Amino acid sequence: MDKRLLDFLCCPTTHQPLRLLTRGELDLLNRAVSAGGLVHADGSPCNEHASAALMTQDGSRIYRIDDDIPVMLADLSISSERVQGMSAASA
Repeated sequence: MDKRLLDFLCCPTTHQPLRLLTRGELDLLNRAVSAGGLVHADGSPCNEHASAALMTQDGSRIYRIDDDIPVMLADLSISSERVQGMSAASA
């Protein structure tokens, strides 16, 4: 993803700035996907591993990046509270 685009993106719900997940955070997210039970904000299952993702400034919401395109749909966001080991406090 073009890092310049990051300057223009914000969470569609909270309007907070976004940042890229660190490698460790991405690993935690993908472990949660593998474990099953992870859901999007709309309740649909989150079954695909992420190669990159964005997180809100407060660390509460995660948005996938698919093929270098941020998926900025509030319904497809993931609560970081549902990812074991990741919390808003660690962001």
